[in-house]
Amino acid sequence: MSLNIACAQLNQRVGDMSGNADRIIDAARRAAEQGAAVLLTPELSLTGCPPGDALRREAFQQQVDAALDRIRQASASLPALTWVVGYPALEDGHRYNVLGAFRAGQQVARHRKGVFAAAGACNDVRYFEPVVAATVLEIDGVRCALMTGAEVFDAQACARARAAGAELVLCADAAPYFSGRDTQLIPGLQAAPCAAGMAVVYCNLVGGQDEFIFDGASQVFDASGEQVARAQSLAEDLLCVQCRRVPGGELQLSGTRARVPDRLTEIWQALVLAIRDYVTKNGFQGVVLGLSGGIDSALTLALAVDALGAERVWTLMMPSPYTADISLADAADMADRLHVKHEVLPIQPCFDAFRATLATTFAGLPEDLTEENIQARIRGSLLMAVSNKTGWLVLTTGNKSETAVGYSTLYGDLAGGFAPLKDVYKTLVYELARWRNDREPEAPVIPERIITRAPSAELRPDQTDQDSLPPYDVLDRIICGLMEQNRSAGSLVAEGLPADAVAQVLRLMRVAEYKRQQAPVGPNITARAFGHDWRQPVTTAFREHVTGQG
Repeated sequence: MSLNIACAQLNQRVGDMSGNADRIIDAARRAAEQGAAVLLTPELSLTGCPPGDALRREAFQQQVDAALDRIRQASASLPALTWVVGYPALEDGHRYNVLGAFRAGQQVARHRKGVFAAAGACNDVRYFEPVVAATVLEIDGVRCALMTGAEVFDAQACARARAAGAELVLCADAAPYFSGRDTQLIPGLQAAPCAAGMAVVYCNLVGGQDEFIFDGASQVFDASGEQVARAQSLAEDLLCVQCRRVPGGELQLSGTRARVPDRLTEIWQALVLAIRDYVTKNGFQGVVLGLSGGIDSALTLALAVDALGAERVWTLMMPSPYTADISLADAADMADRLHVKHEVLPIQPCFDAFRATLATTFAGLPEDLTEENIQARIRGSLLMAVSNKTGWLVLTTGNKSETAVGYSTLYGDLAGGFAPLKDVYKTLVYELARWRNDREPEAPVIPERIITRAPSAELRPDQTDQDSLPPYDVLDRIICGLMEQNRSAGSLVAEGLPADAVAQVLRLMRVAEYKRQQAPVGPNITARAFGHDWRQPVTTAFREHVTGQG
């Protein structure tokens, strides 16, 4: 006895039920050509993930049902193949997250998800009702349990499936990427199913969807917990697995293992995928960004070109009297290295017009942050003007460190449609810049001076970021501790971080919340990012006090 399983790691588009069905049907044909008896697709593969409140629209469910009927009919043309497809179902006013099995024009099994994760992209608790039950079907002599998402990590769910006779789990998931996810995923896949004596075939979604990146990385483990197959990370893939019964009755699984990218390669590929999918799935022909001669815009440009190609990227250098000549030169140099369209639009005439208009209103008042913000807002207006005229998307260039402490200008450098570095710490920005240059040591894309110069917003004479902020290595450790690790301020000080810096960052993070809630969406690459994972009130009296300040 042998059973071949094809795990279709698909890049689906939310709300494109017809197109998603087309991609599932195409995957089924390719699976059948390779001799597969089972096609396993990701969670909610028919709708894309997360569909959000569209699930509550009658027309949305009608399109789901129509696409599902197409899948059922298409399965008749490949009668030897069992299709396992994820979709939402509405039954008597109750909505379920369903994994359905189709064969020879009929639906042969339906599993309604029963274990919901506390967090995640699908937000099951908001939209679906759980059904705690095992669903087991026999395919070519192998008893297969259908599971979705968190169920495969749940000991009770796995025990129920085993008690129902299952020996192999077919698990569909739509789990978002974060750097280091494997360190949680692999032990999880090895634990509950293997403890119950079952092998597991795990199929995950791939692609960018607003702030979420789905990395694929579908995997297969035998009942002993040994990984026997792995799909590519951050790319579509059709992972084929061979399952045969050996003397003694045990299942022996085999397949191929894709190379696992190193940390920086994986992060780069994730950001590239996020940019490409956000731009293409939303119908933009290209992107435009401000190229300042600094490290953040340089890295954003390199990512955009890798994602879209040079012909779809346009840069604007918008100098003021405070812009250094080397910034102009470095921006032009980098644009030339990457062969992108580059224009210089001086903002001095606009700045003079603003000051003249406000001269009476501001009479007797000294220049301060107001004039700095006007410069940033002029630049934002110019970028948005180009976007409006051409239909190209504005990429903002702010990083996670700046986003955390509000080192940005609302309606200025925050103006745009997508923020590729929104979850990238400043220290990681430098790591990625070095990594990208090391890929082409004979022709590095980022000028060395951009990497080695002290960072500056160049909104006043001789300005540097460290005039206003702690050193970035200190700042990032504090932000990570407070946000990702949810640690107390006192524990960070006890670890040796300066009490004054911790107190400063706490205050800045609190008062910057109103900016973050108006900032553009950007891709998540850490275990906790601003946006879906971060829910804080703008108006709050809560303060965390820090002892030991100077």
